[in-house]
Amino acid sequence: MDVNSGQALTSRHFTAIVVVMSQNLRRIVVLVPAHNEQESIRDTITALTTQTREPDLIVVIPNGCTDRTAEIAREYPVEVFELPRLPHGKSEALNLAWHKYAADAFMVVTVDADTVLVPNAVSDWETEMLANPKLAGSSSKFTMQQPGILSRLQKAEFATWTQTALNRKSTHVLAGTGCAIRGSALREVADMPDREGPWSYQSATEDFEITYQIRRLGGKCHVSPTVRAYTDSMRTVRALWGQRLKWQVGTIEDLLRVGVNRLTLRDWWQQALGLLNALLKLLWIYVIFGAIIIGVFQFIWFWWCVPIVFAAVEAKRALRIPHRDRKDMWLAGAFIFYEMFSWMRSAWFVVSWFAVIRTRVTGVRVDRWQAQYVAEGV
Repeated sequence: MDVNSGQALTSRHFTAIVVVMSQNLRRIVVLVPAHNEQESIRDTITALTTQTREPDLIVVIPNGCTDRTAEIAREYPVEVFELPRLPHGKSEALNLAWHKYAADAFMVVTVDADTVLVPNAVSDWETEMLANPKLAGSSSKFTMQQPGILSRLQKAEFATWTQTALNRKSTHVLAGTGCAIRGSALREVADMPDREGPWSYQSATEDFEITYQIRRLGGKCHVSPTVRAYTDSMRTVRALWGQRLKWQVGTIEDLLRVGVNRLTLRDWWQQALGLLNALLKLLWIYVIFGAIIIGVFQFIWFWWCVPIVFAAVEAKRALRIPHRDRKDMWLAGAFIFYEMFSWMRSAWFVVSWFAVIRTRVTGVRVDRWQAQYVAEGV
């Protein structure tokens, strides 16, 4: 071997070493918290193991499971970090797994165990993080594909939420359903006082709380324009009510804890609009029934214009629904089901505020996670 060939070989070795070091610096870990998800865990893991950019480590975290979730997960080339029922539930499970497997990662992906990521998810999230050093978190565009009117209403709701976030190029919630968070941002949050890790034990809405802390530390959070996640919807009104009461109560408690500032103005405004909408609905009932009771009610034909306009608006919004079909368009145009959903949304706004006030007065807290599990029959 001559000197030149030796130098070329050394150069190739050096390049290989740099590539390996670069890959190690970009270590990506996926955390999958799971509670009694034996029906869906196979699909979730399969989607993660067939990514175009394979994660360096996939950790399934069965916590407090009484079914075969852990047993099924062990059939796959993933790490299974089985935990008993924990006092702080999902947040504690994530923190324990993060400390053990992901504290040094370049990027951490969290995926619910009833969620399927598209094959390009990890690759696109990595590309986004590398392209924008200020980007600290990227959420997926999540949707549902289950049949039924209630599932379709939720699908339409999240389609509107997604489009709004994409238009603003920012989000106040990195949905743990499927999101990627820069490792350095998680380490900064974990280093804050009175925390056991990145995820808070004080909040029932850990996704909202951690996103707020990341944004407060200067990180940018957005919804990825190219990453979609398919997740389960709430199949019954009772389950949906339990989920939304948890979300709404947790958000209110977080907002009261951090107060009004430039990062929470929009969230406070949404709370105000939600309560105002509920008040207007109650006022409408009062006026209509009051007029009927005193005998002055008179139907005016052009009142039909209002629901027709609303139906047209909802039909236009329905065009944003991913994988929409005729039933989705019919549901939006029919208006009545969207209106019923709107009334239910107003109800959980009001009930949530009363629940928060009651907790502050009595000091008695309700475990919203457990209440949701009971409502879902998990």
